[in-house]
Amino acid sequence: MGTFQYTATDRSAKVIRGSMEAADERVVVAWLRANGYYPIKVGQPGTSAEARPGLARLPTRFARGPSAQDVLAFTQQLATLLEAGMELDRSLAILLDLTDNPRFRSILRGILADVQGGSSLADSLAKHPRLFSKLYVNMVKAAEASGVLETILSRLAGFLERSKAVRDEVTSALIYPLLLVLVGGAAVVVMMNFVIPRFAQIFADTKQLMPLPTRILLAISTFTTNYWWVFLGVVVVGLMALRAYLQTEQGRLQWDEWKLKLPLLGGLIREIEVSRFARTFGTLLHGGVPVLAAAAIVKETITNRVISGAMSRLQEGIKRGEGISGPLRATGVFPSFSIHMAKVGEETGKLEEMLIKVADTYDERVRRTVKRLTSLLEPLLILCLGAIVGFIVLSMLLAIFSINEIPV
Repeated sequence: MGTFQYTATDRSAKVIRGSMEAADERVVVAWLRANGYYPIKVGQPGTSAEARPGLARLPTRFARGPSAQDVLAFTQQLATLLEAGMELDRSLAILLDLTDNPRFRSILRGILADVQGGSSLADSLAKHPRLFSKLYVNMVKAAEASGVLETILSRLAGFLERSKAVRDEVTSALIYPLLLVLVGGAAVVVMMNFVIPRFAQIFADTKQLMPLPTRILLAISTFTTNYWWVFLGVVVVGLMALRAYLQTEQGRLQWDEWKLKLPLLGGLIREIEVSRFARTFGTLLHGGVPVLAAAAIVKETITNRVISGAMSRLQEGIKRGEGISGPLRATGVFPSFSIHMAKVGEETGKLEEMLIKVADTYDERVRRTVKRLTSLLEPLLILCLGAIVGFIVLSMLLAIFSINEIPV
């Protein structure tokens, strides 16, 4: 049990605040809804800037920038306020007061001023492209045109939440292998640059030919100690050359083609891109965005140039009246399952629902693939680091044994 503070609105759009003891946040939300309230914000005290006034007073230029979590919370809370019957400008004013992040509060203040000045919400959001994507802006524009802004915002919040959940799961799965590489690599660097050189001086004083593994280890240690700047320079120049190459259209296309052909990661990258395509396309269609405009927006959300090029051919097929499934098959990029589901959606008139199901299916595949790859990667990394450390230890032991064999 814990104490949770909540902010909600009643049916008359009046904002109420309070606290209650519950097992988790879901219990508080269920209690509020059962009593006719619309929950806006639920959390334990001491986790926000309101409970830490010193943090809230930090100058805006020193505060962290708005995050995807801020956008998600804004979308969910705005949908709740609009569902409660509150006007848009008043809803934005309440969210301005509830926002903890100073920079995001500054952005909301500008959006509120634009809306009160007669601008549409979509046009106000479009002024902040780094925070609100074209998908977000076009969904809001379609919602304002159809008069169902609160419904579309709820769907948009679900889209953002689902995308964030998948991204967080993939990131969490990669944290341990990354830490393993960093810690193991740091240990090897310390041994090669600080421990081995001390032994090298001792071995040099014996004036005896060391075993081959020891000589190899000492040569590597000497190079990394005395010529580390050469290695660093090669890495920096290589990265700069690669970056310059990837900034060209041909370089980026070839790089993306190479990624899709990787033995294990290629399939995973393809599944991630197909999931993003299907979820974005389905969400846009569900929000009332025309199919051709939705295809253009989806093309800009795809990061892989190969699949993005396929989206251009999809747009041309839609213009010719060929539908979705035919052009998707003609691209030769999308998996058969996604094509068949799109065809079923066209035949049944439920294309957006089928696309969302495709996205859910590939999200689950991505989770399983990442889990399988990390389960293979972790022991492989341990074996590689163990082999490196074992080679260092073996080289030192062979040298020590050879010294002990020197006749007195």
